[in-house]
Amino acid sequence: MKVDEATDLAERAGDRDPRVGLRAVAALRRLLEQLEAVQVRSARHQGWSWQEIAAELGVSRQAVHKKYGRL
Repeated sequence: MKVDEATDLAERAGDRDPRVGLRAVAALRRLLEQLEAVQVRSARHQGWSWQEIAAELGVSRQAVHKKYGRL
């Protein structure tokens, strides 16, 4: 997804039509999950500990390891 597509989704998330807004929110959620996975994988490849990653994401070490431990 390109930056302009993400910007468009963010704009549509504020649409007055709930159907349009909710669909955009769902698409943004999927995009954020993908971006988070890419960054966690990058951090692990660079030698970051699960604790360091968790601290940056504002979650527990256990939560991030459970979610991404298989990457």
